[in-house]
Amino acid sequence: MFNGSTNPRTLEKALSLAPAADLTVRLLVPAAVVESRLRRRMELEPPAERIFEADLNVNMRSFAVFEAMHDLLTTSGREIISVEYTDGPSTFKSICRIERQILSALSRFDRAVGEKQIELPSHRADVTTGSATTPPRNKDMGSRLAWASIFALLIYIGGAGLTSLAQLAIARLIGPHNYGIYSYVQAWTSVLAYLATLGFNVSLLRFLPAYRASGRLDLARGVIRFALQRSLIAATLFGMIGAASVLFLSDPTERGLETSIVLGMMAVPLVTAYALGATLVRAFGGVVSALLPERIMRDGLLLVLVALLALSGFRTVDAPSVTLAVLVSSAFTAALVFIIARRFEPPGLGHAKPSYASREWWLAVPPLMLITGLDVFVSRAGVLVLGWTSHIAEAGIFALALNVAMLVGLSRIAVATMFSPTAADLYVRGDRRGLQQLFARATLLSAGGAILVAVPMMVIVEPFLSYFGEGYSAGAPIARVLILGYVFVALCGPQQNLLTMTGNEWAAATTMIAGAVANIIACAAGVAVYGLLGAAVGVALALSIWSIAMAVYIRKRLKIMPGLVFALLSIRPSAVDARQWHWFLRASK
Repeated sequence: MFNGSTNPRTLEKALSLAPAADLTVRLLVPAAVVESRLRRRMELEPPAERIFEADLNVNMRSFAVFEAMHDLLTTSGREIISVEYTDGPSTFKSICRIERQILSALSRFDRAVGEKQIELPSHRADVTTGSATTPPRNKDMGSRLAWASIFALLIYIGGAGLTSLAQLAIARLIGPHNYGIYSYVQAWTSVLAYLATLGFNVSLLRFLPAYRASGRLDLARGVIRFALQRSLIAATLFGMIGAASVLFLSDPTERGLETSIVLGMMAVPLVTAYALGATLVRAFGGVVSALLPERIMRDGLLLVLVALLALSGFRTVDAPSVTLAVLVSSAFTAALVFIIARRFEPPGLGHAKPSYASREWWLAVPPLMLITGLDVFVSRAGVLVLGWTSHIAEAGIFALALNVAMLVGLSRIAVATMFSPTAADLYVRGDRRGLQQLFARATLLSAGGAILVAVPMMVIVEPFLSYFGEGYSAGAPIARVLILGYVFVALCGPQQNLLTMTGNEWAAATTMIAGAVANIIACAAGVAVYGLLGAAVGVALALSIWSIAMAVYIRKRLKIMPGLVFALLSIRPSAVDARQWHWFLRASK
């Protein structure tokens, strides 16, 4: 009705999928009356509500759709009562007619129940209560999706709160130098772990639903086994190479750094495991359950372990002991994720004999591996550059400022979680107009959430960082610069997800490589010239260049405008004139 692509065949298919009603009532209202009411309603609407309102022509075109539905229902033999809205008496007569029809239907239903009671006297109690005759109601899919989105966002917020609390405790306990070691090690652990997923934390979300829909549980089990085996082997190799490099190449005087890196490399396979396990849970339909272990349990358990270390006095709380706590919490998280995945596993999957499409799966590895690994690398490039150049204490200050700034990107991550599957569906169906509108909506949500977080954070960031201990307040200007960088990324919307879900993995990977290179160069130059603030400017600049490059490619390749540009160009002075589509509903020009 809204995108103009409705046809009788589509309507017929949709009506065939809907349960047949016992009685269908059609209310006939003259078009002039409807148009007058619509105009009056739209004139009285506040400007904010007009943004979400379809224009007059779109609403009036629904008359033809309802007429087509009436013809289809009549042809299929459905009983339809038409009620004409002309004057009071005629409307009252129609209501009385509907009442008689309903009473007649109820009497037929009561007789049927009575006959069933006579035939099955032993089930009298069940019949009289209606439990045996009342069909179960289908769940409202829209409501489920809305609640899933809300819960996902709440988990992201709760996880961010726990992460911030854990980082606060760690930073206060171990000081800038040890926190710099810890942050540097965690940056390398994350980069290597997500590279080791070989991109299966993304591709499994595409392969598994497709195989389940086609009934190929053998391929579904095969790709799960294939992904887990290859990824865990890669993670183990990465961890061993990283640990060996430290033992042979590091400075013997930095024992704390050596020990922390070795422990961090031991955690690489565990991080890879719970990343893939969470992907399996999402692919099996447990979107919210997939977020709980990584977002809540991991940092929650880390916080508990660090608190126990501090209270027990068993040993000094330093970078190696905190990294050991990360190792333990990662192990528990990985175990929990696979327990949840087992619970959500589709029936019959565990007994299916695995089949393999290795060539297809390997083809998806290079671009997605680069995307996932470089995504983490880009966000941690400043910490890595400072660690490489032996600015360990500065790396700790920068890492804390970065963690604060990344709160701004929380809305984009939450929006992208729900944006990706819908975008993939629209692209497969060739609905370019719908994809443009969805991307614009996602961009506005992402930008709005980022700005709501960024504005107060810019004000309170200095006193907030001072709570972490002496020396950390110097990170306030760094955090402000990084916040601006992440706001710009949010203003561009979930571009990386759009590229990935539309089959442009290599384009996303190429832009990620360019962004990573620009990030390293900008950070190194910034550190050399302006120190910590220069590193922050370099990261923010690289993020902006990366976002602009993706926007240009998306515009040229997919013919999709940047979300905010599309929204601004679509706003017209009056929604009542009905000359333009609302930007949610109309195609780009």
